[in-house]
Parts: sequence; C-alpha cells; structure tokens
Amino acid sequence: MAWRRGDRGPEVAAIRATLAGMGLLHNIDSVGLTEPETGSALARTDAVFDADLEAAVLAFQQARGLISDGIVGSSTQAALTDASHKLGTRDLSYIVSKPMAGDDVAQLQRRLGELGFYTGPVDGTFGALTHGAVTDFQRDCGLPSDGIVESETIATLGRFSTLFKGGDVSSLVEKERVRTSGPMLAGKRIVLDPGPSGSENPIRIETPTGTITDAELLWDITRRLSERMNQAGVEVFLSRPEAMIPTDPERAEIANAFNADLVISLRLDRHPGSVGDGVATFYFGNSLGAESMLGEALSGFVQREIVSRTPLRDCRTHGRSWPILRMTRMPSIQIYLGYAHSAKDVAILGDRQSQDTIIDSVLVAVKRLYLLDADDHPTGSMSVDDVINFEQRQQD
Repeated sequence: MAWRRGDRGPEVAAIRATLAGMGLLHNIDSVGLTEPETGSALARTDAVFDADLEAAVLAFQQARGLISDGIVGSSTQAALTDASHKLGTRDLSYIVSKPMAGDDVAQLQRRLGELGFYTGPVDGTFGALTHGAVTDFQRDCGLPSDGIVESETIATLGRFSTLFKGGDVSSLVEKERVRTSGPMLAGKRIVLDPGPSGSENPIRIETPTGTITDAELLWDITRRLSERMNQAGVEVFLSRPEAMIPTDPERAEIANAFNADLVISLRLDRHPGSVGDGVATFYFGNSLGAESMLGEALSGFVQREIVSRTPLRDCRTHGRSWPILRMTRMPSIQIYLGYAHSAKDVAILGDRQSQDTIIDSVLVAVKRLYLLDADDHPTGSMSVDDVINFEQRQQD
C-alpha cells in the first residue's frame, strides 16, 4: 500500500518517526498529531500525513535518488527501512536467500573499502563480496573469521578506521579492469536491456511507417543497436526475451549471470499530462557517497553524444540507486531516450534516421569509454564507421 498526504494511522506515525530521526522532520511529538480542523489531540497511532511530512518525504526521495512524488510506496518504504539501520544496532551476516540491506551495511562497506578489504560498490547490500571482505578483515585481525559482524568486529573496525583511510577502491578497480581489457570492442560482453514491455498499458506512437507502441519502439532500437555492436565485434546479450517482463532485480541477476562488462538499459519516461521532454542518462550513485566511476563516465559520453547529434533536450546525467544500477556487478547505465507522452520527443524518436543517430551515439560512447585517456575526439565527431574501421585495423 502507498501512503500519501491526507492518510493517517500507525504506519504514518512510523514514517514520521523515521524521518524525524534523520533530521528531516522536526517536532515529531506534535506536528501531524493534531486534528487540522479542530486542533484536538490525536493518538500517535492516528498520526496525519500532512504537508510537512510530504515535504520531508520529498527531501528524502531526492537524497536517495528515488522518484520524487511525496508518496511512500514500496520503493520509498524499503529505503526508509534501510535508513533506519545504523552500524552497531544489529549483527550483520550473509544470508544467501535474502541478503541483509541497510545504511549500516553501507557504512561497513565504506570502512572496509577504506582499509582495502572491500572493492565493490557501496550499495548497502550484504552479499558474497561483502562477506568475503569481512572474513578477510577478521582473519587479518586475529578475530574468528565467521563473517558475522558483531560488537567485537565493529569495535576493531572502528579502531583501524581512525588510523587509516584509503581512496575509492571500487573506482580504482573499475578503471583497472577497463585498462587491462584494452581499447578494442571485440570480445567485450554487453547486456542490452530493453525497457518494460508496457503490454499492460501501451502508448501508441505514430511514425512515418505506421503506428507502434512504446514497447515496440524500444525493442526495435535495442535490436538494431545489438546488430551495430555485433558489427564492431561486441558479444551482445539481451536481458529478456521479447514476450517476457522480468523485474529490474531479475534483469540485474541475468546480467551478472552473463558476466558482462557493461549493462545498457533503454527506457522511455511515462508521465501522462507532463510537459516534460528530453533525454537523460543515469548511473549508480547514492546519497551515501558511493558511485560507479565508469558508470558515470559512460553515462556522460552517451548523454553528450546523443544531445550533440539530435534535437533532444539535454536533461543531463544523474546518480541513482535503482535496482538495475545498484545490483549489477559491472558498470550499468539507464538511458531515458525521451518522454512517451511528449509530442516533440515522439516525433524525433519515431524518425528512422534519428533512431540510427541515437544507436550510433551509444556505440561511439562505449568506444570512447574503452579508449580512456587515448580518446581525443571532440564530442559528436567520431562516427560508427570510424569505430568499425579502428576495430578492423587492429585485427589485421
């Protein structure tokens, strides 16, 4: 169930308490606990979702990279639950069937990363990589290496963290993997993720060749991008068959199973009645200070190439902690190519030549990522023919 302005009840009281504990809502004992019309006192279990709480929810959503609508749905509720955990308030361990998650796990990952034990993203999920880092730390410190983060492990970690502070290990590892893999696209494994099928609520888009749905448009662009990448020697996998609609966590699991180098997800924004338009690209980044350096770099390349080659409005790049960005073990980006309800965007996206330009922009951006410091091409100047010719020359 989603909670929004005007609702009341014990769940609203719990939301108020969590946000107050984060400093986003003040006077928790009074605000929202009186009847607006009469001023009479309400029981705590009948707390009101008022304007102040809505503002606090919006601030929380913006900080956490969530859709900022002021409504506490499942994603926001899960993020609130994560935020309520602080390192030391509970024991942490690796539970394969349902990994523990929360801000306390993120604090643990950051501290282990500063000491060089943890090299993954600070995603707040206690997975196998975090478990391995904990056992390595415990073993090196002479503690029982059981992977359980209890008071003794936390105390030891705290003592070391005050003495040593390293850099962003996960970013260094990401960059080194790209460097050692070389500038060639040949042999790279990329998962392309066509957005949700939209079969339950399709949006009809008029194109010069006929009427198609938003899902069909995304699938066609993804298929043709796959063909372009194959020409450059890339091994491409799709995150789903055309008729299936996996969840984003399932798509992340599929990408991990392929052991891909990159994940590129193509989406269309859907906001009925909105005046929004333009292209935006997202990478993993959260309010805890964690981000994917290569994801951010790739999203920047993609965004700049598309904007420089098409009339789509530049809605910039943004860090988000969405599942497909957070749960993949490799750099991942989500490209929102435009708004399905925007006549301006639909006119561009429905044009075959514009689609080809977007496809070429993505491929060029991927090539620029792997060129690293050897890339001296101005934005919009490298063509797909340049990329393919480069690949062929290197293979000869």
